[in-house]
This record gives sequence, structure tokens and C-alpha cells, in this order.
Amino acid sequence: MESMGVGAFMPLIFMMVAMFGISYFLFIKPQKKRDREANEMRNSLKIGDVVVTIGGIVGIVTSIKDDLLVLETGNDRNKVRVKKWAIQNIDNVNENTNK
Repeated sequence: MESMGVGAFMPLIFMMVAMFGISYFLFIKPQKKRDREANEMRNSLKIGDVVVTIGGIVGIVTSIKDDLLVLETGNDRNKVRVKKWAIQNIDNVNENTNK
């Protein structure tokens, strides 16, 4: 048993480092990119944008205060308060912005 030295553990250590590297580039880095894009989208919200929440509510942004939005939904102009993190995507951006 004394013949097993540090050299015997080198392939094991190399495999562990390789597995961590592969999992970082396959899982962690793409998730961080998606999170960054979602935060940029939520920070670019403007009054008048048509948005969809994670619960499926479609509304027009009427007010923005810090991390709280007020959405106007439906023909009877109901107002709903939601947090910014609950916005899934922007359906229609203001016509004022140039693409």
C-alpha cells in the first residue's frame, strides 16, 4: 500500500477539475447570461410598454417606482401592482423608441 503516492491521485484530481469546468460552461455561465439579459430587459421598462407577467397577466405599464410596477389590464382599466422580477417579457415596446 505504500507504493500509492500522490501520483496515484493526480488522474482523480484532474477528472474532478475537468468535471467542474465542463459543468461551469454548460450550466452556470449560460444561466448567468440569461439572468443578466432578463435584468436588462426589466430595467429598460418604460411607461406604455405592453408586458406579460410570469403568471400570464398581460398589461400596459402605467407607473414605475423602484421595483414596483402598476399595470393596466383589460377594457375596464383594472390596475394591478406587480414586482419587477415578475415581468417575463415585453410584448410591445413604445413607438417612441427606434430599433
